[in-house]
Amino acid sequence: MKKMNFEKYSSYPVVDMPNRQWPSRTIRNAPIWCSVDLRDGNQALSDPMSVAQKLEMFQLLLELGFKEIEIGFPSAAQVEHDFLRKLIEENRIPEGVTVQALTQARDHLIEKTFQALRGAKKAVVHLYNSTSEAQRRMVFRKNKAEIIEIAVHGAQLLKDYAAKYSEVDVTFEYSPESFTGTELTYALEVCEAVLDVWRPTPEKKVIINLPATVEMSTANVYADRVEWFCNNISRRDSILVSLHTHNDRGTGVAASELALMAGADRVEGTLFGNGERTGNLDITTMALNLFSQGVDPQLDFTNINRVVDVYQRCTGMRVHERHPYAGDLVYTAFSGSHQDAISKGMRHYAKHPSTHWDVPYLPIDPADVGRKYEAIIRINSQSGKGGVAYIMENEFGYKLPRNMHPEFAKTIQRFTDQTGKEILPADIMQCFRQEYLREFSALAMKNCEVQTSSHSKQEGHTHVNALMTVHGEEFRFSGDGNGPIDAFSEGLRALIGVKFSISSYEEHALEVGSKSQAAAYIQVETAENDQFFGVGVDPNISIASIKALLSALNRAEAHQALMIQVRQKA
Repeated sequence: MKKMNFEKYSSYPVVDMPNRQWPSRTIRNAPIWCSVDLRDGNQALSDPMSVAQKLEMFQLLLELGFKEIEIGFPSAAQVEHDFLRKLIEENRIPEGVTVQALTQARDHLIEKTFQALRGAKKAVVHLYNSTSEAQRRMVFRKNKAEIIEIAVHGAQLLKDYAAKYSEVDVTFEYSPESFTGTELTYALEVCEAVLDVWRPTPEKKVIINLPATVEMSTANVYADRVEWFCNNISRRDSILVSLHTHNDRGTGVAASELALMAGADRVEGTLFGNGERTGNLDITTMALNLFSQGVDPQLDFTNINRVVDVYQRCTGMRVHERHPYAGDLVYTAFSGSHQDAISKGMRHYAKHPSTHWDVPYLPIDPADVGRKYEAIIRINSQSGKGGVAYIMENEFGYKLPRNMHPEFAKTIQRFTDQTGKEILPADIMQCFRQEYLREFSALAMKNCEVQTSSHSKQEGHTHVNALMTVHGEEFRFSGDGNGPIDAFSEGLRALIGVKFSISSYEEHALEVGSKSQAAAYIQVETAENDQFFGVGVDPNISIASIKALLSALNRAEAHQALMIQVRQKA
């Protein structure tokens, strides 16, 4: 094994804060959400969205309930400018929704941004400049004071242009870009200098955004930095502390969750985490994480399939099959033990719907995001008996007796072992028909009359007259007993001379209404103690039961557990 050159890297500095409070807090309310799908998400696409695609995505974000949407960088590209103008001129921005425009701290870009916003009712203007130690040293070659001057100059320009375009209700936002790469005390110093220009009040707040432009540490360290910042920034009652995490370490969601616990008020991200490099915070995941804890996410993901469809169509990106909450396979179980637990959990919840959701392996009810229960369990060679039974009940209405589960599962196991692939519900049903419901060659019923006595002295007594074939030859027989199955069994034993007993019997309706079908399940035991289930379906429950008996006996002969032949002429 080749040794990796780990000594090339250094550990990220921790925050000396022994009295940190965030670990003991929980998130009880949704943050202010700001979608940056149309900016950060869009700039990460190999083929950026057209104006038409941007409009469709914007409409989706409105439907989901976003009140703040960063629409782009109108001073940097014509398509960004044209899109913003279209929203304003065609009155596409609803009351209560604020669009956000991004700009670097550069004079001409700030001017173009405000020109593009003319006519808007409300807007956030998002100013940023990089403050990281590495970029100061290697990219800009400026010292700390010079970087602060860039931020202060930009802040003053925003203030001046906001006064010039006073018809627009402007909220200021500032980001010390690469906050995670900036010395904590220096990031505070830059932000304080910007606040000295803007002089926010509790009635007219500004946004201070703390971007993990590159995720450089574990999520707890980011939370420490945010708590320290919230504790040390002045005018805390006059600012909204915002988060903008990226996913370089794969913990963008966790970092934002912990930073909310650390005191932040607002979160920027994209629907499925699309963004530069490894992406941004995934708002879908974070919002539904809150939902799963009984917190109102203030966003509507009740039709997750539509969200996925629009996102994929507009961006050309794909939502991964294992994406939390939205992936094609996230409500699917292949493991037999998982299938059994899900099946039992769903059945338990159906009986106790007033309780809080608590189903094994499913953190939320798929129905709450518009997914179907039918997709929960799929069957392959690794599946177990519980999953097969679940499919039979929920797809086709057959409530297989518990003792029958292992028997039918073996049939499915043989099928999947042969194919090596997933078996679809239709294939499972075909296997069921072939195993239990087909017309067998040994015993086949042609006609059966069931007569039950209503006389008090003979109550429960049943007489049957039956016409059936045994290996293709027709025979008639009659029998008497305490019920249809008992009477039919008595006559059949005399006809074929085979000893068997009935060890279990269950029945239920397959459908509701006048045309309903009844399903019956009978397990027979041979003289050699072999056991076989049979299934019968018929509008008449007595006939369904007799069909189930014949199915079980035919299966017993097919497995060479008994020999069916006429021993006595009827």
